[in-house]
Amino acid sequence: MPVRVEAMMVTTATELPGYRIVRNIGIVRGIIVRSRSILGSLGAGLQTIIGGNITLYTQLCEKTREDAYELMMQRAAEHGANAVIAMRYDANEIMQGVTEVLAYGTAVMVERNA
Repeated sequence: MPVRVEAMMVTTATELPGYRIVRNIGIVRGIIVRSRSILGSLGAGLQTIIGGNITLYTQLCEKTREDAYELMMQRAAEHGANAVIAMRYDANEIMQGVTEVLAYGTAVMVERNA
């Protein structure tokens, strides 16, 4: 497994309780671009007829966000960070059926408070 910032060291807040920021490294991001497969689109189309949660799309979205998050944590570690603050997600449709998911935040070096 590649080196990455640990998940417990990633927060949507601007500080990490119990730690102090000793170095601001800068913005890091993980970008994943995914398309729906023909079979997945057909299966999801059938689920829309029935209504409710479209599990095929839910699983695709969850996996895509997870991959973007992992990539962001790897990039942070590559730049010498041990934490990421102000983490966010963004998504854009690039073309019909093709979506970009971005996980981003500020890579920082933190130390435990004394």
